[in-house]
Amino acid sequence: MIETIGTTLTRLPVLPLRGLTAFPQMIIHFDVGRMMSIRALEAGMKNGQMIFLTAQRELKTDTPSPGDLYQMGTVCMIKQILRLPGDNIRVLVEGRSRALAHQFVNPTRDDGCIYAEVEELEDYFEGVTERRAQALVRTAQERFAEYAQHAARISPDVEMTVAAGGAPGWLADYIAQNLAVDVSAKQEILEELNVTRRLAMVIRLLGEETEILKIENEIQDELKTQIDKNQREYYLREQIKVIQGELGEQDAAAEAEDYRKRVLALHLPQECEEKLLKEVDRFAKLSGSNAEQGVVRTYLDTVLELPWNRKSEERHDLQAAQDILERDHYGLKKVKERIMEFLAVKVLAPELKGQVLCLVGPPGVGKTSIAKSVAEAMGRNYARMSLGGVRDEADIRGHRKTYIGAMPGRIIDALRRAGTANPLILLDEIDKMGSDFRGDPASAMLEVLDTEQNVAFRDHYIELPFDLSDVLFLTTANDLSTVPRPLLDRMEVIELSSYTEEEKRQIALHHLLPKQMKKHGLQKSQLTLSEKMLGTVIAGYTREAGVRRLEQLLAKLCRKAAKHVADGGKRLIVSNKNMESLLGVPPYKDDVVSKKDEVGIVNGLAWTSVGGEMLEVEVAVVPGTGKIEVTGNLGTVMQESAKAAVTFVRSRAQTLDIDPMFYKDNDLHIHFPEAAVPKDGPSAGVTITTALVSALTEAPVRHDVAMTGEVTLRGRVLPIGGLREKTMAAYRAGIKTVVIPKENEPDLQDIEPVVRETLRFVPAAHMDTVMETAIDFSKRPEKRKKSARRPVARHTDAPAAPVVQ
Repeated sequence: MIETIGTTLTRLPVLPLRGLTAFPQMIIHFDVGRMMSIRALEAGMKNGQMIFLTAQRELKTDTPSPGDLYQMGTVCMIKQILRLPGDNIRVLVEGRSRALAHQFVNPTRDDGCIYAEVEELEDYFEGVTERRAQALVRTAQERFAEYAQHAARISPDVEMTVAAGGAPGWLADYIAQNLAVDVSAKQEILEELNVTRRLAMVIRLLGEETEILKIENEIQDELKTQIDKNQREYYLREQIKVIQGELGEQDAAAEAEDYRKRVLALHLPQECEEKLLKEVDRFAKLSGSNAEQGVVRTYLDTVLELPWNRKSEERHDLQAAQDILERDHYGLKKVKERIMEFLAVKVLAPELKGQVLCLVGPPGVGKTSIAKSVAEAMGRNYARMSLGGVRDEADIRGHRKTYIGAMPGRIIDALRRAGTANPLILLDEIDKMGSDFRGDPASAMLEVLDTEQNVAFRDHYIELPFDLSDVLFLTTANDLSTVPRPLLDRMEVIELSSYTEEEKRQIALHHLLPKQMKKHGLQKSQLTLSEKMLGTVIAGYTREAGVRRLEQLLAKLCRKAAKHVADGGKRLIVSNKNMESLLGVPPYKDDVVSKKDEVGIVNGLAWTSVGGEMLEVEVAVVPGTGKIEVTGNLGTVMQESAKAAVTFVRSRAQTLDIDPMFYKDNDLHIHFPEAAVPKDGPSAGVTITTALVSALTEAPVRHDVAMTGEVTLRGRVLPIGGLREKTMAAYRAGIKTVVIPKENEPDLQDIEPVVRETLRFVPAAHMDTVMETAIDFSKRPEKRKKSARRPVARHTDAPAAPVVQ
């Protein structure tokens, strides 16, 4: 204790506070890290745990001198000292009273802390009634409650303590302790000893801080409403950049440089390279918040994925290519020959550009599947592009980049998927393309399939010339009538006819059945289906040009066999006894041919999309008034053939010993059975004529003879189509002799060998040859035999019944 004149001073160690003010009767805790502060604590513990806390004027001062400290502070008692990791100390102190430092003593080497001679001060009231003091307390409580509504860091415990009230001086200190204000403001409150003035200062400070908080909150609300979508995207993109940096991903500049290297590595033509480099520069200048950068990135990725300079090495081993074609498909001789010709030319002339082949035929004959085999045989990559239902020209040429969601056309996409600049691209169902207000895709295909123009094909999205001349385009179609003529002129058409029964049998035996057995997990010994039974399935359960329905039936048999084996059986043998139980009742029956010679009934041959069929013709002559009835759901062409046949018979009535007035005294009824089936075509002309002659002369027609051909008014026999299918129908029906047009004689080399060896073919150039072959005039009634004369050919181009075995 140091006695001075009228004043009692106490010597205490000083602990400077930074950004903090200690008030009497308040418990505060803070961390201590400075050496002088630690020394002050040590000295305080030696001095009865008493210490003088005062704030320093500048927060930045690390080693304050006595002149940097406020004179007014608080005498506190040290309650607890806790040592923390990192040489820090947490101190818990309790304020005792206000104190004024009359003199600071600089630290010495011994203890290293500042000492102060302090005078403890007392609060006092001056000229204030008790009611005014109570009013000030209530005002302070209300102002603090309003302040707490806007302040974010006021805890409910503090609000409850203030609401509970207390002595005016203590309440003023407590509120000041919990206000988020500057140290200088708190220091003013600490230095005020008059309780009423101190409480008034706190009330005024609460009002000012509340107003400031209100303004801050209003500003925050305004800022929240002003942040629009672009600003939010900016913040998000900035966060993405930080994340990408943490993940080591490239930024826009590095990504642009990578694009530049990839463009230069392609060694493209000057036009293409300059265009792409310009897009790369544009990409580098765009910010991440700009949606256009994503559009440019997508464009560059798409263009750089194209196979500009990548080509596959083509196969030049013709024998290996032939083996692949024979392995995967049975028949299809014309297609295989054309592919082998193309390969042979490529070996001799490698610079030959791609050509366009169009495979035309009914569904299920293997048009689509052969494309893969052709690609493998040629050593080219394969890409399929379905054109069925395409109605927009942009599907072929692509969309311009100005449209949202723009993308390249199907041609460029097929090249990207193929991965080479010389693939085989299958344009499937080219006859199914349509057109509407969006354009005509068939017209867009003109440039694609023109080998003279597609050297610099420009897609609307890519906007760069791409060479399609090395691409081999293979198209398929069912009906060429819907293909525009200019497009058809750019393709070499190869027609695929329907499969004969023998071809179906071989395809099923070597391809379909093994495929389905493997698919259903069957061993060879678990299902037995002989060639004979396979023919029964084909004849009785299918009526198709291709083999899709046949494959479905074989799959059904495999399922039956799988169930049979799963139930404990060893193998399933398909026979005539269990055929109906496995596949049901056969929906189709064999063509029924009469077993005896009859008058007015002739066996004709017809072509259908699912193969050839027997077409029987019946003619009845009855007394009447000269009417001619033609029935059997016939088309216009077949009705005209019937009229031409009647006229020809009238012109030969005298030679055939027929009443010249038969067309007036009799009614002629020409009928084709199975009237529910529509029929049309000119190839039934010779059949109708033969039936008329037989009915009028009453001479029977040989039941083992069938015929086909168009007839003229002069009796000439004109060529027909579908000879391969028609002769197969005659073979199935057990016919022995087939009369064909003379001009179709070269087509005999295309029919099945088994048919050619079994049947007897009679080429006919005139009806006289047909009648002599089919009609047995020796069995005419006796009344007609006396005057009958043998029909003689009146044309030099009609030899007397030549026979081709």
